[in-house]
Amino acid sequence: MTSIAPTPGSVRVPENPAQSPVVVVITGASAGVGRATAHRFARAGCSIGLIARDAEALEEVRREVGDLGGRAIAMTLDVADAAAMFAAADRVAAAFGRIDVWVNDAMATVFSPVWRMTPDEFRRVTEVTYLGFVHGTMAALRHMRLANHGTIIQIGSALAYRGIPLQSAYCGAKHAIRGFTDSLRSELIHERSRINLSMLQLPAVNTPQFDWARAHMPRSPRPVAPVVEPEVIANAVYKAAQKPAREYWIGLSTLKVIFGNMLAPGLLDRYLARTCIAGQQTDRAIDGSRPDNLNKPLHGLHRTRGSFGSEALDHAFVAPASLLRLGPVAALIGIVAVAFAAQASASERRETGIERYRARNQRSR
Repeated sequence: MTSIAPTPGSVRVPENPAQSPVVVVITGASAGVGRATAHRFARAGCSIGLIARDAEALEEVRREVGDLGGRAIAMTLDVADAAAMFAAADRVAAAFGRIDVWVNDAMATVFSPVWRMTPDEFRRVTEVTYLGFVHGTMAALRHMRLANHGTIIQIGSALAYRGIPLQSAYCGAKHAIRGFTDSLRSELIHERSRINLSMLQLPAVNTPQFDWARAHMPRSPRPVAPVVEPEVIANAVYKAAQKPAREYWIGLSTLKVIFGNMLAPGLLDRYLARTCIAGQQTDRAIDGSRPDNLNKPLHGLHRTRGSFGSEALDHAFVAPASLLRLGPVAALIGIVAVAFAAQASASERRETGIERYRARNQRSR
């Protein structure tokens, strides 16, 4: 990955492990995007605090981090437990001296129509996927505000802008994370803090979540195509640590979802109703006794990639949202400019015609 010069207040992630290691904390570090992100920072020689619920899987990741050139401590806990998160942050700061980067990634979901979910299922998804980010952010701030330094990265989704069928609890949590992060960002700006907040809006990713998420539907879950590999997101997280931006949008599908919802939300409602129910299910009937990880981890299934590698891409478009939003604005300005030019030209033609008419009348007299 190309090295990016840091902006004021950003975190310089060293490529040379001999330099002072950057200290990173990653939630949801035992699988998927979190595990790939741990590998990416390990290759830069970072010191990493790994947080997840499965002790055995975390120990595997800790060893992988060491093999890749970093060092890590593993902390087995549930991100829904605020006190445990605060204690984990204290442990990382005590072990490595500070916290430079905090990555909130842990999530849970239930694939289901709303009417088939229980209140407890909805509550659990919210506690992990939304409150887990709140707890992680608060734990990071306890240390970063003292140093007036650090970067907090929220792993978001295109679904933070647009809800889709069968994932109401998850979509609601991602919307909530975006609102929470925007509020906090304004507070930090008011405080003139040098702490950075960056949210990454993701496309569908090939992670193990589709093999272990709870589901109330006829067939087994799958990501909505197109799909990218977790390493694509890990590289984007690393980029955000080097050069924080308010938001990064990843993948052309993310742009289509966000802009499509801005321009024609009602049309998108109907499109998703037609395509997104089947689009989140494979052809395989779901096993009614299939275990899930909603309330406790599933041992032995933790890995970086999921079951859709045959279609997953190893690259994706990544850019700050502030730049991407300029595209529609520029297009709108261009349309208005063309309209004014056309109107001015028509006006000029009318005036010229009137002048010629008057001139002919004068000559005829």
